[in-house]
Amino acid sequence: MQIVSGHHSEIWSIDVDPDEKYLVSGSADPELRFYMIKHDLADGKSLPDKTESDVDNGKASAQNKWEVLKHYGEIQRQIKDRVATVRFNKSGNLLACQVAGKIVEIFRVLDESESRRKAKRRVNRKKEKKASKGAGEAAENGTIENEVGNDITVTVPDIFKHVQTLRASKKICSISFSPITSRSSLATLALSLNNNLLEVYSIESTSTTKLSAIELQGHRSDVRSVTLSSDNTLLMSTSHSTVKIWNPSTGSCLRTIDSGFGLCGLFVPGNKYAVVGTKGGTLEIIDVRNGTCMEVVEAHGSSVQSIAATADGFVTGSADHEIKFWEYQTTQNPSQDSKRLTVSPVRNSRMNGDVLVVAVSPEGKYIAVALIDNTVKVFFMDSLKFFLSLYGHMLPVLCMDISSDGDLIVTGSADKNLKIWGLDFGDCHKSLFAHANSVMAVKFVRNTHYMFSVGKDRLVKYWDADKFELLLTLEGHHSEVWCLAVSNRGDFLVTGSHDRSIRRWDRTEEPFFIEEEKEKRLEEMFEADIGNAFENRYVPKEELPEEGAVALAGKKTQETVNATDSIIEALDMADEELKRLAEYEEEKSKGKVADFRPNILMLGLSPPDYVLRALSNVDTNDLEQTLLALPFSDALKILSYLKDWASLPDKVELVCRVATVLLQIHHNQLVSTVAARPVLTLLKDVLHARVKECKDTLGFNLAAMDHLKVGSSFMNL
Repeated sequence: MQIVSGHHSEIWSIDVDPDEKYLVSGSADPELRFYMIKHDLADGKSLPDKTESDVDNGKASAQNKWEVLKHYGEIQRQIKDRVATVRFNKSGNLLACQVAGKIVEIFRVLDESESRRKAKRRVNRKKEKKASKGAGEAAENGTIENEVGNDITVTVPDIFKHVQTLRASKKICSISFSPITSRSSLATLALSLNNNLLEVYSIESTSTTKLSAIELQGHRSDVRSVTLSSDNTLLMSTSHSTVKIWNPSTGSCLRTIDSGFGLCGLFVPGNKYAVVGTKGGTLEIIDVRNGTCMEVVEAHGSSVQSIAATADGFVTGSADHEIKFWEYQTTQNPSQDSKRLTVSPVRNSRMNGDVLVVAVSPEGKYIAVALIDNTVKVFFMDSLKFFLSLYGHMLPVLCMDISSDGDLIVTGSADKNLKIWGLDFGDCHKSLFAHANSVMAVKFVRNTHYMFSVGKDRLVKYWDADKFELLLTLEGHHSEVWCLAVSNRGDFLVTGSHDRSIRRWDRTEEPFFIEEEKEKRLEEMFEADIGNAFENRYVPKEELPEEGAVALAGKKTQETVNATDSIIEALDMADEELKRLAEYEEEKSKGKVADFRPNILMLGLSPPDYVLRALSNVDTNDLEQTLLALPFSDALKILSYLKDWASLPDKVELVCRVATVLLQIHHNQLVSTVAARPVLTLLKDVLHARVKECKDTLGFNLAAMDHLKVGSSFMNL
């Protein structure tokens, strides 16, 4: 209907006021553009008054019935950043303009009387200014006053008045007006900030007041690792900018420490200190009691992907192809008369590719290293001599763990599988399709062969590694699960996710039965299949063809879609032609004789013949799917044409097929539609008679052919 131009850069947001009088658009331009919305298009009523831009350019308001939006004017913004969102409130008396930063500009929408008074004051000030200067200068910014008949032009700045600027503490992601407003304020505005906060402000006539803020103790970004202390009394979690220490029993945050992008971590024996490996390749020594980062050690040339405890320290694996062994040391704190913990490298080993995960056997005999080449290398811990290579995953191994008795090692990969290996010979006991997406973390329960796994499919799963069975599936996270930690007693586990939440899962005393869990999963799958098939319950069930027979094509293809469109187009054209014929006959009966000009697009065919031509062009194998896509109203039209087509001897088979398919597809609707009953009754009589005639003709022809066959055989004798 209309294309509106005028902005010099991308338009980021538009909104319409509740009364649908104005449309506002915001871009990277320094102004907001406003348009008048016209609702009286069809009857050609008068357009809105001339806008200031029209008068400036000497243009007349063209009477165009398709012009829905008419440019009304602009107002300058105070902030030069691009517009992110423009929003009217529910009552339409406020307009908020959020820019791509920390600021929201608030404009008040004046009513008609207020805007006219403001325009009148503006005109009077200009008159006084002109009178004082004694010269008639054009008004600034293209504003025009129309003094004919004391009629004053109301401009956009007269209606939209800037009242205040709201500045948030962080960058704003989105804004929303509350539909409920208290009597003491103009409106209530909620801001969503990029640090996962919600702030609510009360907008008053001269100021804004911060009413509340939803600020939980959790992380403001993905939780990348969770680690439990040896006595399960402390939990450490890392994210892109902070390390948090929690009480896992109460869920309270005890310490928040600024850090780098933490990817892994562990508690030092004694639980007074912790070590965090970061994406920048550093190790951060955390004092848990004081909640401070004591030292940052340059450990690797790339990100520290994994960290595992050893008997006298820990080992780290990095994307710089190296694993390093570290030991704890104590040094004198120069600023205080006390000792502090530090770490120093003891030895290192270079691998053939990026190191993704490292794991150490409980007795400290072996170290397993997962590489980017989809394999896991197992080395002797003391000499770092090669022992085993575990290969079989199609994609890199992202997580692994070794059981407490050192018999089993489980690996989880981006290929969605868990593999259980024997650590004595490196044989694969079982490969399990574990998750619908990458497996991100896996942990054994201490002193058992039970294990937990988490993945990008948002699920936590509980497995029996001896029987290779899935015991439980736990749902709760709203996004990918990155990490997990299991308590020493196995009575609870903690998971961290992309949804920025940390969840604790407790073991209950309630028994569960594996068979019942299997039945629940099967029921869920069955219900999902029922839900998918519910929309197609009226479609005839596809029967398997006999051996050697060729079945109908049962899939929707581009050909069937095009055929359906051509039939619908032919039906519409035939309806229009029938209406024109009826009007012509009516005019003819009144004595107003005029030549009837048929539609040349119908190729000289009558409406029924034209529809039959479109239907006959459909491939026989595609006929069923083509008719399946027709709406019920068009199916009724085709049924009404069948009685005419049945009189054609060479189309009886096609007519019968079309009638059968449409009756199968739309049986329920046809039974309940009163208008369809006369058509069906007529078809019942006509089709039976025509089929009997065709049957008799075929029988007569077959008998004649048999007679000719016998005659030719006698002649040969």
